[in-house]
Amino acid sequence: MTEDEMRKRLEILRIEHRDLDAAIAALSENPSAQLQVARLKKRKLLLKDQIALIEDALIPDIIA
Repeated sequence: MTEDEMRKRLEILRIEHRDLDAAIAALSENPSAQLQVARLKKRKLLLKDQIALIEDALIPDIIA
């Protein structure tokens, strides 16, 4: 994956992560949607891990 592709993928993941925030907030008010909220939170954590991996790959290691 090239650096440009990684940056595009990173932006897509960040947008999806923000969208999940809004969906979780909206569903949190409904007590019958707690299972769906839990699934969305799990998906959000997976996205966060993917974002961190791509960010780590984009930042060069600097040996001091």
